[in-house]
Amino acid sequence: QVQLEESGGGLAQTGGSLRLSCAASGRPLSGFAVGWFRQAPGKEYEFVAQIIWNLGNINYADSVKGRFTISRDNAKNTVYLQLDSLKPEDTAVYYCVAGPLTIRPSSAKSNYWGQGTQVTVSP
Repeated sequence: QVQLEESGGGLAQTGGSLRLSCAASGRPLSGFAVGWFRQAPGKEYEFVAQIIWNLGNINYADSVKGRFTISRDNAKNTVYLQLDSLKPEDTAVYYCVAGPLTIRPSSAKSNYWGQGTQVTVSP
């Protein structure tokens, strides 16, 4: 079992920045990917980014590439998502997700989910 606790998020203006944190506990993350999905009202889950814990491989959605940065702190068992150059279309609930090797697809039964944190970007 993996427990994920998110923090950060909130309200930002267009062009602004926010940082999300996701603290993992319960089991070692070796062999796991940890990352983020987001869900805007009335829309499906959208993959945002993930990092393979022990390899450091990183993947981003095209919609956030160059604006968002995912990183990890091994000692704290924490993953961060730095959100820069925010746009109104980034408004969504952001979920931290952990899964073996990859967090995709969102429907994978083997995924663990955090409770979600709201990010709102004003025009």
